[in-house]
Amino acid sequence: MGRASGKVVLITGGLSGIGTSSAVLLAREGAQVVVTDITENNRETVLNSINSAGQHKAHYYRQDVTSEDEWKKITDTILKQFGRLDAVVNSAGVGIGGNIEEATYEHFKFVNTVNYDGVFLGTKYGIEAIRRSGDHGGSIVNMSSIEGIIADPNLAAYNGSKGGVRLLSKSAALHCAKSGYKIRVNTIHPGYILTDMVRNYIGSQENPKAVWDYIASLHPVGHLGEPDDIGHAVVYLVSDESRFMTGTEMIIDGGYTAQ
Repeated sequence: MGRASGKVVLITGGLSGIGTSSAVLLAREGAQVVVTDITENNRETVLNSINSAGQHKAHYYRQDVTSEDEWKKITDTILKQFGRLDAVVNSAGVGIGGNIEEATYEHFKFVNTVNYDGVFLGTKYGIEAIRRSGDHGGSIVNMSSIEGIIADPNLAAYNGSKGGVRLLSKSAALHCAKSGYKIRVNTIHPGYILTDMVRNYIGSQENPKAVWDYIASLHPVGHLGEPDDIGHAVVYLVSDESRFMTGTEMIIDGGYTAQ
């Protein structure tokens, strides 16, 4: 308990999957959690879970992470309400399958606008808001994927977006470190995690059971991960325990990329 006490943390994509897990686990460690999402589905259920886990009342705001104006508005609101921002967890994301021939330009632009542009804006305005809070520093946690490190022939747009997040984050980390901001920027690279996005992707295939078994077999541990497997890593990166870690990746993939 208390690993994130006193910290105000903004989590995008907070009403499902990894975002929700991160919010609950950070609240349990004493953080003041602000979750945003483009939908209000599960809002009350998620907020109740966060409130039950922590000591502070969680707050929700609707946010389109691809809108620069909304990023300016949400960070201004947080600073006015809480007086500080200590960390941003850019967890919002989408996924559409398709190889380079099948993928349409419209799908490519959609995936990259959310997964890459949204993280660019979250990193840019997260750094600005943390700096406006004082000189205490902070942490930016950007959700990439194993698909940002290795390629999948059927995930052309997704591979591109997550690879971009990886190097964008390294650039931002170096800038902050060399500027003396005390703001760390790191990425997390999950394997296949049991989120709605993964379930929907598998469910859209011609033979979901065969695809499920195949994907599980790609992980040497023999199964897919759970959102909490990633949420615990988020807690570490938000906490001061990771104060010597910036510009790098945490790969949490059941051994997928070790092969």
